[in-house]
Amino acid sequence: MGRRALLIGGLATAAGVFALGRDDLGRMWWRVPGVEKPRVEGAVDFSGARWTAASEANYRRADRPDDYPVELVVVHVTQGGYDSAVRVFKDPGHRAATHYIVEQDGRVTQMIRELDVAYHAGNRDYNERSVGIEHVGFVDRPKDFTDAMYAASARLTARICERYGIPVDRSHIIGHHEVPGADHTDPGPHWDWDRYMKLVREALKGTA
Repeated sequence: MGRRALLIGGLATAAGVFALGRDDLGRMWWRVPGVEKPRVEGAVDFSGARWTAASEANYRRADRPDDYPVELVVVHVTQGGYDSAVRVFKDPGHRAATHYIVEQDGRVTQMIRELDVAYHAGNRDYNERSVGIEHVGFVDRPKDFTDAMYAASARLTARICERYGIPVDRSHIIGHHEVPGADHTDPGPHWDWDRYMKLVREALKGTA
């Protein structure tokens, strides 16, 4: 191919890229192999989340989805308050943390970048292929799962599914108790899966 043809092809590609929306570009670079992902201190992957870093002992630095495909969202419940969850995720001796924490008022905190492998599922393979979301509360207290929590978590999960092309179904959005080898029961019998999945679908369509 001649130099002129290459130049014309390059200009056409550039024009096509500029014609894409900003959101489309954001999703594209995230999935292009070999493109270095940004690691700005304090940056978050979910708009509106606040950042506080987990201990580096509680996750493994990675470059997902280049090195591991992100295929699952794992739903957890903290079995404690927000402050205690943050404290243990910052504790290097805890050896576990999730990417996100969702509070009862709907506030979202990110503690590990989605690029990285959080130690949250108790199963290495599932850790490498998933994003973990904690919900503040106790599995035996249904009132802990508020409307604001469900709505905020559903928006978060929808964005994760959109970013990585994860199907919105119960094979790909699972509870901690469904992870092979897990000894946890969360999110427990009071987590309303039908309601949650409906909210995730609505958020993905932009109606929530």
